[in-house]
Amino acid sequence: MPLDDPALLHRAAVHHALGDPLRLAIVDALALSDRTPSELEAAFEVPSNLLAHHLRILEAAGILERTVSSGDRRRRYLHLTPARRDALDLPARLEAARVLFVCSANSARSPLAEALWRRAVPGIEAASAGTHPAAAIHPLAREAATRAGLRLAHVPTHVAAVQRPGDLVVTVCDQAHEEREGAGDLHWSVPDPATGGTPRDFDRALQELETRVATLVRSTRARKAS
Repeated sequence: MPLDDPALLHRAAVHHALGDPLRLAIVDALALSDRTPSELEAAFEVPSNLLAHHLRILEAAGILERTVSSGDRRRRYLHLTPARRDALDLPARLEAARVLFVCSANSARSPLAEALWRRAVPGIEAASAGTHPAAAIHPLAREAATRAGLRLAHVPTHVAAVQRPGDLVVTVCDQAHEEREGAGDLHWSVPDPATGGTPRDFDRALQELETRVATLVRSTRARKAS
């Protein structure tokens, strides 16, 4: 293989990007939770200019990308590219008796994530809730679930009525994450399929959630009773 082969150069860039302890720690952090640059600054106690330098290297290597928040449009969320997330081999570093998925309306993304988790990990309980629950599950979410072999037996409920102490909370929409700022939740910046409003949008959201759930499953084990 010639040394200027694009595939070889890309692999070299990825290895270089992951060869720094801070950059590797950023990738580990983003494996489970999308974050804003300011959240990473606080987590790693690094100045913004140094963080920006490392983020540019990770972006250039195709390891992470940025999206605009669907809640506060001034924010940008950093997340791993799908190929990089799928390639990670993560240790089980989280423990949970229950995983609680939260979005704003609790009518599509969070109940779909709950159903996916229940199918993947019957040994760890799952629930879902909303910060502004709708009256009912979105009909296109039910249809997407049916196509995927899932069943949504759920009534949208406010998070205050559902959350228990010790829950592993995962927000699956930007608005809910920003309303719960400082709560220490994991966050997945999944676009609202109701914005597009087509069956394809709901299938796409379901596929994204399935990938995210699979990554979280690999990093979570059941909490032992005390």
